[in-house]
Amino acid sequence: MTVDLAPALSREAALRRLVGAFEAAGLPDARSDARFLTLHILALTPLDLSLRGREPLGAAGAEALGRAAARRLAGEPVARILGAWEFWGLPFALSPDTLVPRPDTESVVEAALGLFPERERPLRLIDLGTGSGCILVALLHERPRAYGIGLDRAQGALAVARNNAAANGVADRASFLCGSWLDALSGPFDLIVSNPPYIAAPVIATLEPEVRLHDPRAALDGGDDGLDAYRAILAGLARRPGLLSAQGALVLEIGYDQGPALTGLAQAMGFADVRVGRDLAGNDRVVTLRPSLAGR
Repeated sequence: MTVDLAPALSREAALRRLVGAFEAAGLPDARSDARFLTLHILALTPLDLSLRGREPLGAAGAEALGRAAARRLAGEPVARILGAWEFWGLPFALSPDTLVPRPDTESVVEAALGLFPERERPLRLIDLGTGSGCILVALLHERPRAYGIGLDRAQGALAVARNNAAANGVADRASFLCGSWLDALSGPFDLIVSNPPYIAAPVIATLEPEVRLHDPRAALDGGDDGLDAYRAILAGLARRPGLLSAQGALVLEIGYDQGPALTGLAQAMGFADVRVGRDLAGNDRVVTLRPSLAGR
């Protein structure tokens, strides 16, 4: 499916044509998607579009915008088309090895910062399954005396995260390691954060195509009940309680319906201080565990 965009067409007219095509295709955010693609593909600011919207696309602009529109009409998410997305007000490059950062995940950053509100406090933190590095980089951006490690099993994701750390000015306080959860680590850490895979495997086939077909399955698949990654992380901490400092915390993103299950799982594994926080939509989204472990 394509959109006819001639070089002589004005930028404003091209935007209207994209909106019409996206609406006809039933895309849920047709207007915002069309505007976002137009601005970014043509390297325009909203003010540019307002003041210079009657200027023609030109041959290069028409070709680039037409390709982007065709990809969107084929079901590819805007973030994948652009190869980048914003998180916590910061830019992040993406790759096929990384999830698209989502607003829900900002709840993890908010919870972590709330636990350590002193901006100048030195912190040692680790982001498990770092992906694009968005959680780690956001935390390092907010806590200038923090040092962090991003851990991931995918070398491609680590390369992207490393570049994102550099692009956002925190590369000198970030390291990246290839590994699985807590196996290769030695503490203590003040803060362990993660947005692990938490979609139950049978549910993945029912997800929206933008997620199911374009996000890496390894970053989605949480096993039969969606809790496999949490079990691995909690078991690792239970075996090695020294990974968390005495005043440290573990902050995990969860699915909207996983709060009770994860609370029960954590308590069964000896974690006494377990708290569930909500996102802006009012759904359970983050679990915080402090080092109140049985036997401490």
